Amino acid sequence: MFTNAQIEIETLPKLEEVSLQAISRKYLNIILINKFIIFAVVYGALFIAKMFASDVLFTENIWNFIIALTLNLNFKLVFTVIAYNKRKYALREKDVIYSKGLLFLKTTVVPISRIQHIEETRTWLARQFGLASLKLFTAGDSGTDLSINGLTTDEAKRINDFLSAKIDAED
Repeated sequence: MFTNAQIEIETLPKLEEVSLQAISRKYLNIILINKFIIFAVVYGALFIAKMFASDVLFTENIWNFIIALTLNLNFKLVFTVIAYNKRKYALREKDVIYSKGLLFLKTTVVPISRIQHIEETRTWLARQFGLASLKLFTAGDSGTDLSINGLTTDEAKRINDFLSAKIDAED
């Protein structure tokens, strides 16, 4: 007998009620180091350009460029620290949730039953801080469907083992 009963929206679980876990505080260091490297390269390029520039307008306004760049750096650093606090994740019986963003909050929910492949990665800098990233791939060719950066290596290993066991149990 075919049935297609209506589901009351009020009875559905609320995503807002899930207790999300913050990623490692050490990951903020990695983000800040990467930003400082980028700005150091831009500052260096400005000073090199000043040494070789023959354009009077550029050389007269070099300090305006440096002040603007410094203000931009300060704004980005404050924005980065505030946005970092929004990076959170949760594991549930049937799915993985990851939330990030400040102006545009993005929450991604990946059902465990859809996960095809899990990849645990560590960049050189992440290894120095004892951190790892977990990338979850689902069916389709869109690449990584969910990437959780800033996990401790122990957390990443435990989550990887848990998800792998769940995936293998479903096969």
